Amino acid sequence: MTVLVLTRPDDATADLVISELNDRRVPVWRIDPGEFPESLSVSARIGAELPNWCGTVQGQHQGTSLSHVRSVYYRRPSSFRLNSALSEGDARWAQSEARAGFGGLLTSLDCLWVNHPHRNAAAGVGPAALATASRCGLTVPETLITNVPAEARAFINGLPGGVAAYKAVGDAAPGDVDGWPQALWTNKVHAAEVTDSVALTAHQFQEWIPKAYEVRVSVVAGEMFAAEIHAGSDASRIDFRRDYDSLTYQVRNVPESTADGLRSLLAAFGLHYAALDFVVNDKGGWYLIDVNPNGQWAFVPELRTPITRALADLLEGRTHDHRSTIR
Repeated sequence: MTVLVLTRPDDATADLVISELNDRRVPVWRIDPGEFPESLSVSARIGAELPNWCGTVQGQHQGTSLSHVRSVYYRRPSSFRLNSALSEGDARWAQSEARAGFGGLLTSLDCLWVNHPHRNAAAGVGPAALATASRCGLTVPETLITNVPAEARAFINGLPGGVAAYKAVGDAAPGDVDGWPQALWTNKVHAAEVTDSVALTAHQFQEWIPKAYEVRVSVVAGEMFAAEIHAGSDASRIDFRRDYDSLTYQVRNVPESTADGLRSLLAAFGLHYAALDFVVNDKGGWYLIDVNPNGQWAFVPELRTPITRALADLLEGRTHDHRSTIR
């Protein structure tokens, strides 16, 4: 039985898990679905005597039977790379067929997924994630989503200190700078800075929580791996992604009430793994600000090996998240 890893070639995070599985002599096959149909081929059948898809996926040097896949580690596959000779219209059609055909066959695999892309997509919808987290007993900041400038200004004026955190609702970049996606960091916003351009699309404003530090919690099969993130610069105090070099980390335990809420949250979305970000104020209150069902975890050195081993255990079948029944 094979562990199938779906990700792009330069995914260093997946490398860690693959290396661990190789050390354990667990069969593992790494492919990038974006290589279909140029370097990957598929042939599978289903019918009256075949209740599940049966067939093979074949690469240039390796292949596997769909029925031999033990588990799937879904990381960050690239987009399908199609023949450049196709016209624009034919390329759109071919992209759709590849996504429905090749992608559909993979997502139909009846095995353990970490995580299934459909589950990732559901949990990746910010408003749904915050609402589910709140129902699971986790504390979320006061939040407004609006395209009405006056509503945004009134909301911010009503917050302590008259300041909010502005952050994107989705994960797309608002445009390119010199050919690269433009990062949209979290920013502190006062009511006077809200312009009428808010009317052009949905915007998210959250209560600004004066923080003692942040916490990144990675959950694997219900097990918690948490580290305090201490900002060492003005930029990283607003959004720690702005200045990783200034950050320091300290491994810590998760309060039991928060851990219970997180397990309920992952079970609600059918996830076996997620990375979650909290702001902790000077009174020790934990505020959930972000749910990332496929978030990075290797940037905290002290947690790199424990999380790698926990993911390998799950994919190998040594452990099972009994709180999540979605495979």
